[in-house]
Amino acid sequence: MAATDDYPPILDAAQVAELLGMNVQMVRRYAREQRLPAYKLPGGRTFKFFRDEIYDFLKAHPVTADAEEDVEVDQN
Repeated sequence: MAATDDYPPILDAAQVAELLGMNVQMVRRYAREQRLPAYKLPGGRTFKFFRDEIYDFLKAHPVTADAEEDVEVDQN
C-alpha cells in the first residue's frame, strides 16, 4: 500500500483500487452497491471518491484475524 500523501483529495476508481489492493471493477461495483462512499457528477459516468472518506471507511471496517477465519475457501 502506498503512503497516504501519495493520493490527491479526490480519487478515481483506479486510485481507490490501488489504495485498497482491489480490482478496479470491484471498486466500481462496491460504489454502485453503496458499499464504498462514492459520488457521480450530474450527467457523469465515473465515480469519484473523497480520500478522507475512504480512510474513514477503512478505519470503521478493520480486517481482523477472526474475519479472515470466517471466509470459506473453495478448494476445487
